[in-house]
Amino acid sequence: MSTTFSNALSGLNANALAIDVVSGNLANLNTYGYKNTSVSFQDLVNQSLGSNAGQSTTSMVGGSTVAQTTRSFSQGSIQSTGQPFDAAIQGNGFFVLRTPSSPQVFTRAGNFKVDATGRLLTQEGQFVQGWNSKAGALTTTGNVSDVVLPITGLRQPTPTANYSVTANLDAGAAVGSPGATFSSPMPIVDSQGNNHMLTISYNKTAAGSWTYSVTIPSTDLVPAAAAPPPATTTTLASGTLTFDGSGHLSAPLPAASPIAIPIKGFGNASADQTINWNLYDSTGTASLTQYNQASANLGSTQDGTPSGQLTNMSIGTNGQILAHYSNGDAVPVAQLAIASVLNPDSMQDLGDNTFGVTSATSLPAIGTPGTGSRGQITGGALEASTVDIAKEFTNLLTYERGYQANSKVVTTEDDIMQETVGLKR
Repeated sequence: MSTTFSNALSGLNANALAIDVVSGNLANLNTYGYKNTSVSFQDLVNQSLGSNAGQSTTSMVGGSTVAQTTRSFSQGSIQSTGQPFDAAIQGNGFFVLRTPSSPQVFTRAGNFKVDATGRLLTQEGQFVQGWNSKAGALTTTGNVSDVVLPITGLRQPTPTANYSVTANLDAGAAVGSPGATFSSPMPIVDSQGNNHMLTISYNKTAAGSWTYSVTIPSTDLVPAAAAPPPATTTTLASGTLTFDGSGHLSAPLPAASPIAIPIKGFGNASADQTINWNLYDSTGTASLTQYNQASANLGSTQDGTPSGQLTNMSIGTNGQILAHYSNGDAVPVAQLAIASVLNPDSMQDLGDNTFGVTSATSLPAIGTPGTGSRGQITGGALEASTVDIAKEFTNLLTYERGYQANSKVVTTEDDIMQETVGLKR
């Protein structure tokens, strides 16, 4: 009976600790990126009782204890939030953080925020690590550093260097008829970000043959560059288009494309520029056709953008942080880093939903999402807690019953001791 109290006491302590773990899991049921912890029990060192010669040794269990608490790094469900600085990891890996006391800690919680200086932070103030763009270029080589985002600024305009027009010219139009002429508008951007409208005019001269001319309003140019009055447009380029019997463009051939459209002498003093009119796509397919359908402009593209002001930022595909401008540009300005850890269950819980490496932890491999064994990042979403409320309540009842049972052992042993003491009377 000498070990009964100690056995029951160890059972009380072990079940009380297990209940503490369950309470911690339930408290973090709605904590983003939280990983639930489970408890493993084991018996204490057995006590061997003496025996007579030829008889087997009798062992008695010396109570129980919590062998270990294990954090399960299973995947939590991804929940869309729509918040610009939320990010969730789908797969293996951790976000990399820096704190004043440690150059590297790790978390699965991606509910970030931006401070007044543009630094990307966790809700507790740790600095999120990654790579920042330099001189307009984003590279992911070298060591990670604090992610710092622009909080104001203008986007430099990009003058148009290339344009393309997808159009059909009416093969059935008679030369000299109204259907034998057609025009396509083409907006462009100059070096100062100003918009101009070019016009591409087509005129059928023979079966399968059309002339073209590219013009700009004369008011967009200085008088010396513009045509003399009373002309309202200035011709920038002209030539001939030829189609074969199947309605495909046969001249100019791809080798002679693109057609250079020089523009000199802008009235607003913008720099002179030469724009390429691309008649073929990257596969060698012409963008102009001649079929027996009414002439129609089917689409157009150009690569110029006006200047724009920074309007907002967001975490985009695979952890790239994008700056959005009023001109429609979305420019990558930073890249979040992910650390892959081979044995994450060996990491130390540092609090605030963060973890640190221990001597038993493999070296974290830091890189970009989707490379190596690192998972993907989804922007505007968060990873939910992996706590299963039904399972935790089941565990809670089990540990409570265990605690009650060990309490009953204590009271029973106390009754036995009282009876034993009473035998002396």
